Amino acid sequence: MISRITKRMQLRGEGGFTLIELLVVIIIIAILAAIAIPMYLSQREKGYIATMQSDLRNAAVAMESGYTTGSTYVLVVPTAEGYHQSSKVTLSVKTSTATSYCLQASYAGYAPTYRFQSSVGNPELGACP
Repeated sequence: MISRITKRMQLRGEGGFTLIELLVVIIIIAILAAIAIPMYLSQREKGYIATMQSDLRNAAVAMESGYTTGSTYVLVVPTAEGYHQSSKVTLSVKTSTATSYCLQASYAGYAPTYRFQSSVGNPELGACP
């Protein structure tokens, strides 16, 4: 099959692609890239958010486990309770009283932070008050 195509090209004197054909291919690739790159960035951002929210929920479980053993919330996320944070997530306890706490998470290279307030019970966008 390839040998037939090669022979036909040699007989006709065709040696390659024309400039117009190459430009059309480049334009098609550019259009596909213009569609794909924003979608990729959006998915990556959703991954950052999901990682922060997951770490906040896991840390909240560790805080509640620590509360059941000590009857008070601590200023550090208890790692002895089985909680291990993700590698690029920075998590901290911003406020902690005897009855409530606020956890804050940020992802390296991603600006928005998320918080988990014990009174609310779900991760939400923003810093701790």
